[in-house]
Amino acid sequence: MRAVLTWRDKVEQCIYDLAFKPDGTQLILAAGNRLLVYDTSDGTLLQPLKGHKDTVYCVAYAKDGKRFASGSADKSVIIWTSKLEGILKYTHNDSIQCVSYNPVTHQLASCSSSDFGLWSPEQKSVTKYKSSSKITCCSWTNDGQYLALGMFNGVISIRNKNGEEKVKIERPGGSLSPIWSICWNPSREDHNDILAVADWGQKLSFYQLSGKQIMRERSLNFDPCCVSYFTKGEYILLGGSDKQVSLFTKDGVRLGTVGEQNSWVWTCRVKPDSNYVVVGCQDGTISFYQLIFSTVHGLYKDRYAYRDSMTDVIVQHLITEQKVRIKCKELVKKIAIYKNRLAIQLPEKILIYELYSSDSSDMHYRVKEKMVKKFECNLLVVCSNHIILCQEKRLQCLSFSGVKEREWQMESLIRYIKVIGGPPGREGLLVGLKNGQILKIFVDNLFAIVLLKQATAVRCLDMSASRNKLAVVDENDTCLVYDVHTKELLFQESNANSVAWNTQCEDMLCFSGGGYLNIKASTFPVHQQKLQGFVVGFHGSKIFCLHVFSMSAVEVPQSAPMYQYLDRKMFKEAYQIACLGVTDTDWRELAMEALEGLEFETAKKAFTRVQDLRYLELISSIEERKKRGETNNDLFLADVFSYQGKFHEAAKLYKKSGHENLALDMYTDLRMFEYAKDFLGSGDPKETKMLITKQADWARNINEPKAAVEMYISAGEHVKAIELSGDHGWVDMLIDIARKLDKAEREPLLLCAHYFKKLDNPGYAAETYLKMGDLKSLVQLHVETQCWDEAFALGEKHPEFKDDIYVPYAQWLAENDRFEEAQKAFHKAGRQGEAVRVLEQLTHNAVVESRFNDAAYYYWMLSMQCLEIAQDPAQQDLMVGKFHHFQHLAELYHGYHAIQRYTEEPFSFHLPETLFNISRFLLHSLTKDTPLGISKVNTLFTLAKQSKALGAYKLARHAYDKLQGLKIPARFQKSIELGSLTIRSKPFHDSEELVPLCYRCSTNNPLLNNLGTVCINCRQPFVFSASSYEVLHLVEFYLEEGITDEEAVSLIDLEAPRHKRENKWQEVTSSNAQMLRLEETQDSTGDDDPFTAKLSFEQGGSEFVPIVVSRSVLRSMSRRDVLIKRWPPPLRWQYFRSLLPDAPITMCPSCFQMFHSEDYELLVLQHTCCPYCRRRIDDSGP
Repeated sequence: MRAVLTWRDKVEQCIYDLAFKPDGTQLILAAGNRLLVYDTSDGTLLQPLKGHKDTVYCVAYAKDGKRFASGSADKSVIIWTSKLEGILKYTHNDSIQCVSYNPVTHQLASCSSSDFGLWSPEQKSVTKYKSSSKITCCSWTNDGQYLALGMFNGVISIRNKNGEEKVKIERPGGSLSPIWSICWNPSREDHNDILAVADWGQKLSFYQLSGKQIMRERSLNFDPCCVSYFTKGEYILLGGSDKQVSLFTKDGVRLGTVGEQNSWVWTCRVKPDSNYVVVGCQDGTISFYQLIFSTVHGLYKDRYAYRDSMTDVIVQHLITEQKVRIKCKELVKKIAIYKNRLAIQLPEKILIYELYSSDSSDMHYRVKEKMVKKFECNLLVVCSNHIILCQEKRLQCLSFSGVKEREWQMESLIRYIKVIGGPPGREGLLVGLKNGQILKIFVDNLFAIVLLKQATAVRCLDMSASRNKLAVVDENDTCLVYDVHTKELLFQESNANSVAWNTQCEDMLCFSGGGYLNIKASTFPVHQQKLQGFVVGFHGSKIFCLHVFSMSAVEVPQSAPMYQYLDRKMFKEAYQIACLGVTDTDWRELAMEALEGLEFETAKKAFTRVQDLRYLELISSIEERKKRGETNNDLFLADVFSYQGKFHEAAKLYKKSGHENLALDMYTDLRMFEYAKDFLGSGDPKETKMLITKQADWARNINEPKAAVEMYISAGEHVKAIELSGDHGWVDMLIDIARKLDKAEREPLLLCAHYFKKLDNPGYAAETYLKMGDLKSLVQLHVETQCWDEAFALGEKHPEFKDDIYVPYAQWLAENDRFEEAQKAFHKAGRQGEAVRVLEQLTHNAVVESRFNDAAYYYWMLSMQCLEIAQDPAQQDLMVGKFHHFQHLAELYHGYHAIQRYTEEPFSFHLPETLFNISRFLLHSLTKDTPLGISKVNTLFTLAKQSKALGAYKLARHAYDKLQGLKIPARFQKSIELGSLTIRSKPFHDSEELVPLCYRCSTNNPLLNNLGTVCINCRQPFVFSASSYEVLHLVEFYLEEGITDEEAVSLIDLEAPRHKRENKWQEVTSSNAQMLRLEETQDSTGDDDPFTAKLSFEQGGSEFVPIVVSRSVLRSMSRRDVLIKRWPPPLRWQYFRSLLPDAPITMCPSCFQMFHSEDYELLVLQHTCCPYCRRRIDDSGP
């Protein structure tokens, strides 16, 4: 380290304090009662500031650079702006000793002899605190949390931002060691705040924030006046009564003198973020120095040792990047390193270190010897057992014990010295002198050997690995290379500042200069690349470069020299260069070049290096063929070219060597079909087609399906083309293929259609099926795609496909919960079994879900299905039985629907009389098993309530009695119990108005009929209205044997006139109903009515005697009085005669249920269909 004076000035007054502006551009000095502002760049006095009336003792700048403060013996503190204007002044009771700005909050601490104050811009007043002793100095911590105060009585007080004392450090010297300067270490890297304390007990001490003393206390032998840290805290400046500024490490180790002065140094500071130091003295001298830290280092092969923080040595392994720090705790003056030895020169001794082990990567050093003696030397070199000191023209060889063994006196100044190896104790040194002499010295030999003498001074030297060549860099920046034995100058290169031979290759060296790195192999031209710094070593492919203070290992691929050898077909030499370190690409290039040059040994090594098994197999096979006696180099080279991808050259060589078949195989294996065709020329068409097919297969395999499709088409392989297009979803290609194919080619067309269906293009599939004339597949397509309209249209033209259409249609409807439509479709398709099964399931579901109206409708439909099936003589008896059973169930569920709604819902939609009639009808009909879902409790409960309401008390009492024997739901329990009690207060008979009349025998029937729904007298079955369930005034009659239904209808339609009767009936017939209306009321009980005569004469007896009419009776009937149920075969038609023509009755032409005409019209208006069979009023037929 040396200090260079930059500028100096002198003023008349003592300089007690100074402060830098944080950006380092200005310097504020406290000189007398003025402040002086200097430009730091050249020492120009910018402006004197007057404001104090007495001597200014202290000055401090805020960290943000906006303000600075000064304190004076006039007891005042002045705040100045960066524009050098005073803006504020406040006073203490005593002279101001020190001021300091908080680095974070910019709070100002000002200390006087008796107190200290804290001021910040936002405060109106200064907060002051008393002090027990005179405060001489103060310093804030980095984070601005604590303020340390140094006192004249030797005490350090650490206060927080509010002025409260947190730590008090009472030092052993007490008032005999007044503290004169303190400073906190500004380093951000240390976790603990460290306070440096300089006292007039001539000690430098260090304390932690807690008050604990750390590190060793250092004796100074002078009274310190100021202590300050460098910006990063790595060094300490100390000045005082010794009239100089000393540089110390942060641990207190003295490193040297910055500048000697003529009087006491009162203040010294470091310019922020620089190596510039300013010193202020008692006599008014201001000195501005630049500190220059020289590089102290040593290098041997891949180990580099250098000085750090002036007292430490770091050894760096340049290959592994490992580092080890050796703390010497003294100024390191020189470093030398050789193999496992390390020599460090300190001011009073030389330390010799050795490695713990012989491991090349070991980085653990231990002290081997200590040479406790002060040495002066320009250069230091260490060998295995010796130290070599260089002093101007003299070399001294000392053993590690300090004994001088040999000495060499040179003719000129020694400019360069280097250990070039040798046995321990007999190492050789290469020495370069200023007069151009280059000598070789062995440490065990008194005589120096002159290698050569040149005209210019030596700057740098190196010897090649085999000691045959010598490289010299002279003072003219020229690199000269000599043959050591012949002394001949081999070549020279300009712009060199350092040179190094490659330790692993005799013919390769590198030199640096002018910002470039130059690599030279043998006598080839130089290869250049950019590089800053000095080359100091060349090991394999690594070049060690020193740039400013750092050493780095630069990985330099040896590609350029390798290619220089390759260009001259020097494969073995190129391989040796490649071994130093080249990229994988370079290795591959070397391998290829050697292979093409048929240098198989080198090629094998190179391919082994890049682990290319493919080429190794090729070389192995060629070597085997050579052993077998093959000598055709053209064939070997053709194989090499084909492996390298040079197929045309390979083909030419194959042809040249008479192996055309190998060329053809190569092209086809490589899928180079066009080249194969060219190679074939106009050969056999079969071979050409085979080539195209192979080409298409290859295109398919390498994921080029479009090209493959086109090739398959051109080769006539339509099926493969279709499969490939279909698999990739190319509909356009499929369309083109399908339209180009002949209709006779069924297999490809079917495949096309299959892919059209798969790719959701049914239109094209249909087009394809039509082209082939495959109607069955077309029907299946329409069914699969649910294009029902097209399917039905096709079915109309081709009835043979009816089953294929309607059955899937019905299944589709059923899957989409459209069961009724599905049932009709099954029916239409002639699948009666499926139709019946669907209906049965629908009926069951409706019953389970208590949709009795739907259940009635489904049972009616089921009965009609059975009637249709009954036309088959084989199933006639069974189906007719089922028909009657289902008709009966339909009537029951139709009636029970009203009962269920009455009992489950809060409001009744039916008249009491209707509910009364329905419940009676159900009870009369439920003589045997009760169908699923119909509740006897609900029926009896409804009957009981309606009977009581209508005055049929006897029937109500009977219903309540019956309920007692059944399991009653809890919701009806109370109502039934109450009804059973209240009915007892009613008469024991029924209202006569409710009693039903038999229209055949005019007998009043009881309300509860043991025989069911027939008259108790004549056994004539009652005909009920399907809405109100009243007994209708209709009597059923039968035809005599031999009278057909058609004849009977024609006879009735004759309407022969009768005597004594004027017929005023008017028949109103529509597509929905037949109605008979009486326009004029008239006594129509004429005795001459043959039918009425039949009623009276044939009644009576315990067996039912049906009314059978002859032709004459039929002829006498009026068409208006007769209703006919025209059942389809095998059933006979049913005939009913109305006995009260003035009360019109309507019969539904579909289900043949009877209604009072008024009721029917109302229901049709409500539902727009028959309430029983749901036949819409706009339907034309049953």
